[in-house]
Amino acid sequence: MQGYAGKMLRIDLSDRRIETLDTDPDLARQYLGGSGFCTALLKDLDWNVDPLSPQNRLVIAVGPLTGAPATFCSRYVAAAKSPLTGGLGEAHASGFWGPELKHAGWDAIILDGAAGSPVYVAIEDDRVEIRDAADLWGRDNLETEAALREKHQDKRLRAMTIGPAGEKLSHMAIIANDHRAAARTGMGAVMGSKKLKAITVRGTVGYNMADMDGFKQLMKKLNQTVKKAPAREALHKFGTDGGMMAFHDFGDVPIKNWTKGAWSEGAEKVSGPAMAETILTDTYACRSCMVGCGRVVEVKEGLYKMSGAGPEYETAAAFGPLLMNDNLEVVAKANDICNRYGLDTISTGSVIGFAMECYEKGLLSASDTDGLELNWGNGEAVVELARKIGEREGFGAILADGCKQAAEKIGQGSEEFCMLVKNLELPMHDPRAFASWAVSYATVPRGGCHIYAPTFWLERGLPFADLGYGEQLDRFTTEGKGDWVKVFQDYCEVLESLVVCKFSLYANLRGPDFADMVRLATGWDVQLEELLRIGERIINLKRLILNRLGITRKDDTLPERLLKVPHAEGGAEGKLPDLDTMLADQVVRPALA
Repeated sequence: MQGYAGKMLRIDLSDRRIETLDTDPDLARQYLGGSGFCTALLKDLDWNVDPLSPQNRLVIAVGPLTGAPATFCSRYVAAAKSPLTGGLGEAHASGFWGPELKHAGWDAIILDGAAGSPVYVAIEDDRVEIRDAADLWGRDNLETEAALREKHQDKRLRAMTIGPAGEKLSHMAIIANDHRAAARTGMGAVMGSKKLKAITVRGTVGYNMADMDGFKQLMKKLNQTVKKAPAREALHKFGTDGGMMAFHDFGDVPIKNWTKGAWSEGAEKVSGPAMAETILTDTYACRSCMVGCGRVVEVKEGLYKMSGAGPEYETAAAFGPLLMNDNLEVVAKANDICNRYGLDTISTGSVIGFAMECYEKGLLSASDTDGLELNWGNGEAVVELARKIGEREGFGAILADGCKQAAEKIGQGSEEFCMLVKNLELPMHDPRAFASWAVSYATVPRGGCHIYAPTFWLERGLPFADLGYGEQLDRFTTEGKGDWVKVFQDYCEVLESLVVCKFSLYANLRGPDFADMVRLATGWDVQLEELLRIGERIINLKRLILNRLGITRKDDTLPERLLKVPHAEGGAEGKLPDLDTMLADQVVRPALA
């Protein structure tokens, strides 16, 4: 089939059975790949299973554009029943691993069962082996990746790995690859429960495309659009954390566990420009990317000495303003600990913020926290607690499974301090600053999430005329927000199924461009309207799965703090989102441009 390698890999780790399956052409046309494939291949799971049992299934999928000779096309998706939320878990990452899998000839990997002892899967084109990983168990993500390259004597080998947090089944555990993380909903713990330390891949088959010459000509044109986008230069120069102060001035940055509306002096010290002036040593890019938003940083001496991948905005906010910490070196060290142990920085920062508020309100004392004084801004405590969470050590074990379970253990009404939607810790954007965040967070299937549909882009002035939204929406009003979120969620499901980085939208690529890319890659006669119907189909299937789990419209809500407690200062002073009104919108999709 054009545009697809046409095969999937099914592995039962319990009996070490490896099968090759043909990719169903109808499945591909209806669900594209990536997120769509993961959802379709999980729909028949027994959703009553324990997420950490052998009966849970982990699906990893790429899409029809993954590995194509194009910028922004280097992502993959991993999905399973989530140990963190109890719902449909899904995580996304970029880098080089996804394209390598595609170039090895595979569309997806379906993992069932659990090994009796640590293993890793080695893929070299159509040669697939399950190998012993006893010597890798216990190593951190960076050590594991290096050891695998040495073991295979191949510097270009690509590996997705889990660290000690995944091995110890932290519900916040990530899958890591190429200094990137498939971070949310605990997919690293699912790998750990299967005793699966890593999946290595080396691909030489290449990319199968319907019209390679036409595709290359299209990309020459689109690359000019990307080069001219102002956001491209800003993201390369300062990374995603370059937006810290703009977000702060809107009142969008969560501060002191979402209780303060402004802290400019602290936010500025952990911003992208501050990083560039102090600890930044280099940048890096995912495969074929023209942006290169990745940071490389170094703290040369002291308590927070480290060298490695630098923090993104979400991490800087989660270990910075959320905790009232203005020390960028603390942020860098906490990020490095999470990268090595394999922890989601959003959830880890959030659960530490939860613990700090419990400490402030007297629900916890130093005798409960292994002697750590969890005062706001205590950087040493933040770093040590991140390590303890990764090790499941002492008080860290109380927090290792996320805010919901920590609140259940601590009790005393502490759930009030958990900032969750569908049990997933919220990302670092405040819906009191952009009303569309409220309805987007409330309705995203995997829970509180900013990448499924970063709807605030339109409220900030980024137009989407291709979707019928060429004019900026007022960020505080409810009018049109339900419509906008529904349409943009469908749109973003398409991108996560193709699979395409959403920074392509910052670089001014739009729906007709993606439709052109899909036509040339696959040979399908497809237009944007059909792609949006596919996005709608995927999100509807996800909602049906949630319904089977008992997660329904009643769960489309936000923490009370965000709906009833306005900020007393800052760029969103006095504002609250009217979630009920937005949820009640009768959506009528605008005419497409």
